[in-house]
Formats: sequence, C-alpha cells, structure tokens
Amino acid sequence: MDFRWSAKELPNELKVKSLSEAYKISTPLATILIQRGIDTPEYADYFFNPKLEHLHDPFLMQDMEKAIARIESALSKREKLLVYGDYDVDGTTAVSIVFSYFRNFSQNMEYYIPDRYKEGYGISKAGIDYAAENGFTLIIALDCGIRSNALVDYAKEKGVDFIICDHHLPGDKIPNAAAVLNPKRSDCEYPYKELSGCGIGYKLIEAYSQKNGLPAYTHEEYLDLVAVSIASDLVDMRGENRILAYFGLKKLAENPGIGLQALMEGSLEKKEYSISDIVFGIGPRINAAGRVGDAKAAVRMLIEKDFNTARQFAKVLHERNHERKGLDSDITREAVNMVETDRELQERKSTVLFGESWHKGVIGIVASRLVEQFYKPTIVFSRTDDMLTGSARSVKDFDIHEAIGACGDLVEQYGGHKYAAGLSIKAENYPEFAARFEEIVQQSLPEKSSTPEIEYDLTLRIEDINYDMLNSLQRMAPFGPGNMLPVFKTDNLYSNGSARVLKDKHLKLALSYKGTSVDGIGFGLGYHLPLVSNGARFSACYSIEENTFNGRTNIQLRLRDIKSYVS
Repeated sequence: MDFRWSAKELPNELKVKSLSEAYKISTPLATILIQRGIDTPEYADYFFNPKLEHLHDPFLMQDMEKAIARIESALSKREKLLVYGDYDVDGTTAVSIVFSYFRNFSQNMEYYIPDRYKEGYGISKAGIDYAAENGFTLIIALDCGIRSNALVDYAKEKGVDFIICDHHLPGDKIPNAAAVLNPKRSDCEYPYKELSGCGIGYKLIEAYSQKNGLPAYTHEEYLDLVAVSIASDLVDMRGENRILAYFGLKKLAENPGIGLQALMEGSLEKKEYSISDIVFGIGPRINAAGRVGDAKAAVRMLIEKDFNTARQFAKVLHERNHERKGLDSDITREAVNMVETDRELQERKSTVLFGESWHKGVIGIVASRLVEQFYKPTIVFSRTDDMLTGSARSVKDFDIHEAIGACGDLVEQYGGHKYAAGLSIKAENYPEFAARFEEIVQQSLPEKSSTPEIEYDLTLRIEDINYDMLNSLQRMAPFGPGNMLPVFKTDNLYSNGSARVLKDKHLKLALSYKGTSVDGIGFGLGYHLPLVSNGARFSACYSIEENTFNGRTNIQLRLRDIKSYVS
C-alpha cells in the first residue's frame, strides 16, 4: 500500500525553547509535547506525573446523585439487582467491576450479557423479560442503553428500573431511566467526555465509595480492568483516561485481579505492560468469549475469586481465541478474494460485502483487515434468517456512523462511533443499501482520505537517536488515540549491506548515515528490499523502541514506511 507522508506543524521556536529550559527536557521532546497541547511546565508535570487525585469528582456527572440514591434504596430494601452489559471487552469488564464491587453489599445480584446471535447489541427485550420474570427491580446497564428509550419504557411497565452507564453518543431524547450517566449528554457538565463504558462503571463505584466513606482501595482494586477496557475500546488516551490507564497498567503488572492473573499466566506474563500488550494479547482473548461463544465465560473468569477455577475459565478463552483466529483468517481470505476478482468492487470508493455463512462474531475483525488492505470505508455483513448484521470500519476523517445514519430508511438498527459501528438491515435491502452507501461515500469522502497517511512528529538525524531520547519518549506512555507513539522521519539514509527479508515478509536492516547506524525492523515491509539495496539512498518513517534478542538489548527503529530519497 502506498502511504502519503505528512509532517505535523512545528510550534514556535521560542515556545519550544521556553518549555525545554523551564522543564529541563530536550528540544525534540518539548516540540512533541507542544504539538500535543502540553505547552507549560505545569501541564507537562501533570502529564508526566499522573496522580489518582487528579481524577474528577464523580458527582460532577449528571444524574450521579440519582444513581447512587437508587442503588442505596435497592440495597436497603434488599431488591434484586441485575448488572447488564454488552458482550465486548468494554462491556464485560464493566459488568465485572460493578458486579464484583456491589456483591460486597448484596446477595441479591446477578449479571446478564446478551447473546450476540439471538439478542444482538445492547439492551434487549429478552433481557428485560428475564429481569421481570425473575423478580429483578433494578438493572444497571453498562456500555449500552443510551438510545434504548422504548425498551427502558417497556421495562418500567414491567416494574423494572434502569440506571444507564454509557459512553456512546445520545440520541435526541435521553431515556426515561432512574439515572443516565453519560458525559456526552448535552446537559452533563462532567469535564472529561471520553471515558470508556467500563470507565463510567468505575466512576459509579467510586461515587458509592465516596458517598459512604469507604476507603479508596475498595474501588481502586479494579483499575486493571479499567485499563483493559480503555486499551481495547481505543478511546482517547488523554486526560482522565491517561490517569486510569497509567495506574491500571501498574496494577496489571504488580497485583492483577485473579481472573486477569489466570488469563495472563504463561505466554502473556510480563514485568511491565503496555497498551499494545492489551490490544494484541489480553483484549482479543476476552473478546473471543462473545465472538465464538457465550461472553458470560469472560465475566465468570474476571469475577472469580479462586485462582484454580479462574484458570479453567481462562483455558476456555484461550481455546475460543484460537478458534476465532481460524475463522478470522478464513473469512478474510474469502473477502479479499471477492474484491480482487470483481472489477466493480475494486473501482468503488467503499467496500460492502456479504457472506451467507460468515460468522457474525468475527466480521468486525474482517472489516478492519479489509480497511488495512484496501483503505476504504468498509461494511461486512453476515446473515441470520432474513436479517443481515453488519460491522463497519472507517478511514481517517470519514464518519461511518453518520454515513450509515444517512441510509436511515434501509437500516433497522445501528450504533457506534465515528470510525466503528454496527448495524442491521433486511436481507432484501442489501443491494439498495450497498448502492446508497457507496453514493454517500463518493459524495463525502475527502480526496486525501483515499490514501492512508503517516503523520510524523519531527525530522530527526540518526545521531540524535540515543537512550536519553528513548527514555524521554517512554515517559510519554501510555500511548493511544490522542497520544500516539511519536513517529519520526529521517532522510538520505543507506543500508550497510545487511538488509534482508525475514520469514518472506519482514525487512531487517541497519539504517546508516555518515558512519552512524541504528538497527531497524519493518514488519510486512519486505517488498522494500530492492529499494534499500546496493547503497541506494532512502527516507524512512519510524518509531523508536528498545529490543532485546539473545540477551542483548539495543535501540531499534520500528519502520512504518520507506521511500526513495529525493534530494
């Protein structure tokens, strides 16, 4: 794939010099911080030294007083509580922390995860019926519910109240629940708007601890699960999420909960964890429970108090993840072949595909793989009876959630975010939906969004790369949306003759300039070997990391892309 490179705007030199001198940091680091809005020594100190005291008061959130009052009433009257959440990582971690916390105060509790295949996303009529038939009078809904107005009304008719804890965009009208916690509400003055669904569940238990004078550890023991949700849901990694993720990663390394400990035993055990370790290791295993089976398996593991029992649940998740990988690989191969053998699909600005027997649990992953390969707004559908369920993934600067909404009369249900969404349509409407979605993409996709972009922070010299710089960059972690791992560009490089391809696809080489060399690895960039051979000059975009191999640790450049150098 051909990437376009673009440089971030460089800040004012005097401003960089001022921050560099005042906070005693290097010029490159000061430049990167100012690019990210961290432009004073005070803000830099806040950024580099997260503290739990910096978290906002949970009672600043609209309806928090109502939520706590309703829970306290339920506990005092010994009402039956049902903790309800979505089947993905954010939903299952949210259910796990809220259920684990409140079971310390009530024996009349259960949790409920809707079946992905029978009930679909979010609050379901079946879930409400289950609550009513079994005497539950309060449902705490996590990571879902903000648009479930009619279902909340239905529950009220059945004598069931709702407390909704959601982070998705609200509709025009807020559901008529006992309390609705969502910082994205237009009437909510909570200072931070980008919490995960699990993060809002955490604010709920934090508020209960605060209101009842309980020690902080009663809710802080769940920070590892909050970090898992933040990483897996790809929410913004600034402000409050940065603090929660920072301390959650520390807990993950030092004292993880029993369930996570069992899941990480063996191949996932590390002395320190990064957001990437969750995104590519822990998260997919938790997600696999709901993708190819029952997501309750993930909750059972995460709330378990006995390590040996948790181990058994973890084994199930590992097996399901292995099964998920096979399904993902097979369907992706089939989907790619559909595009590559159909000229009409190739010429479209969007990719919309449907497989009669494609597994509903992995179509979101397949959609992501197709975006990586073809870089177009993508929707992948699977079929259940006369309905199609779709997972949508987007490219930079294209709001796929809004585009789906513009096909309104053809869509039965949809929800999600700017870059990822889910929807359902009638099978008979598929051709018309695909045509209309393509029309919307053609009209509204910015021209520059047709080509994937690598945005680099700074141009560096090879001789500037050292352990002082690496250590400074590592202090900027945890990385994620809004605080991505810095990317650099260096021109006029050459390889010293060591360039080679590993496993038929990865490029390994030393990048040199005037006698200074740094090792580099480009995963999936093996096709660039001719470009860096025979002393040819090239430019590279990369991030800087530490690599340990055969007991030797050194600085390594993780290559993002390579282009011929033009002086």
